[in-house]
Amino acid sequence: MARRSPTKKLGAPAPPRPKAPPPVRSDGTSGGIDKRRLLIAGGIAAVVIVAVVLGLVLTRKGSSAVASSAGIPWAQLGALQTGPPPWNNGVGALTDRLKPLGLNALGAEGSVVHIHQHLDLYVNGKHVTLPALIGIYDDSYITEVHVHDNSGVIHVESPTDSTFTLGQLFGEWGVKLTASCVANFCGHMKFWVNGTQISGDPSKLDLRSHQEIVIAQGPPPLVVPKSYKFPAGE
Repeated sequence: MARRSPTKKLGAPAPPRPKAPPPVRSDGTSGGIDKRRLLIAGGIAAVVIVAVVLGLVLTRKGSSAVASSAGIPWAQLGALQTGPPPWNNGVGALTDRLKPLGLNALGAEGSVVHIHQHLDLYVNGKHVTLPALIGIYDDSYITEVHVHDNSGVIHVESPTDSTFTLGQLFGEWGVKLTASCVANFCGHMKFWVNGTQISGDPSKLDLRSHQEIVIAQGPPPLVVPKSYKFPAGE
């Protein structure tokens, strides 16, 4: 009589397959650990890149807030005033100076920007008068930056929302202004805005509303003005 083979039990689960260990590299480290290190290194690199980009953006914003316009192209302004003060208003060469100074011949004063400043200028310890009619050509035209009288008040009146500098006024005047000189008088230069001494080139100073600007080449005044009483409406 033939023997029967043992009956298989149905429904018994197959034993779980053992998990393969992570591959071991020749240096004894596992691939899984290496991947984690790569991920961590990649994350650190991404943070560094973001920080660098953010720093550049903030630096540019900061510099644009502090730094002023480019310097005045004095060599393109023709013959400048080189003798001792007082100096004339420079209107004879005004038309030729407009383009290099970035100014325009306007038929009337602008109203989009309408601000005023006051200038006290000292050369060799003596106060120099800012002459009338700088930036005004014989009633034919007027520029965005001009002077009506000899009070020292500067008028900035533009039809566009623009920023103007003190150097543009001195360029119209034909008096070279740098970090070290006023015209041909050089050395011991200092300048103040609203009583605070400022370093650098005064020609690059952005003109803002109601600034009291003091420039001294040589001995400064005994008392540096901190403000100016502007007429009503200015």
